[in-house]
This record gives sequence, structure tokens and C-alpha cells, in this order.
Amino acid sequence: MPVRKFALSDAALERSPGQDAEVFAGNVVDQRHGAPITIGFGRWGPNQRLDETLAVDDVMVILEGRLSVTSDAGTVTAGPGEMVHMPKGAAVMIQAHEHGAVTAYVTHPHWQEAQE
Repeated sequence: MPVRKFALSDAALERSPGQDAEVFAGNVVDQRHGAPITIGFGRWGPNQRLDETLAVDDVMVILEGRLSVTSDAGTVTAGPGEMVHMPKGAAVMIQAHEHGAVTAYVTHPHWQEAQE
């Protein structure tokens, strides 16, 4: 696999599976590329919320806007230049703030395969 760089424009954003919220994800590297991890970008509409029990370890890097992640351990809020790790098995509520958010993410293993 060659060394590559990616921009948000490289991601084909699609609505997050099984969700009605304005939450979109687009992988740029995943199982189709032979990688052991999934890398992609996300876009969150203003005040959108996603409730999920994580089937994978997930790291989100906030590029724009703000997100709050609530779990049994409490709530953390992150903004540009910050990241949030959500461990496999955690039940989380992820909430975008009033301006929405743009994120980059890395999951292990592949989130699409874990949902099948």
C-alpha cells in the first residue's frame, strides 16, 4: 500500500448507516484497500445526535465545530485540534453543537464489517 494523503473532498460522504440524523461518513481507506484500519471523514449537521454502542474502537479528530460525547463515564466536549477515543463496547451519545462539525476518524477493526 503506497503512502497517500487525503482531504475531505476525497471522501464520498453517505448518511451514517441506520441513522436518520444529518450525520455523514466517508471512508478513504478501509478493507477494500487491504488496510487493517478504516480512515475517513465525517460531517455533522447542527445539533445532530447519534446514539450508538460501538462495535469497534473509534478515534475522532475534530477538524471544525464542536462535538460532545456522553457515556457512562460522563461527557467530554472537543473542538478543532482535539480528539476523542471511544472504546469498543461503549454506549455513547454523540452530539454536534449549533454549528455542526467536521471530523476525521480511525477505527479498528473496520466499522462497516463490524455492523454486518
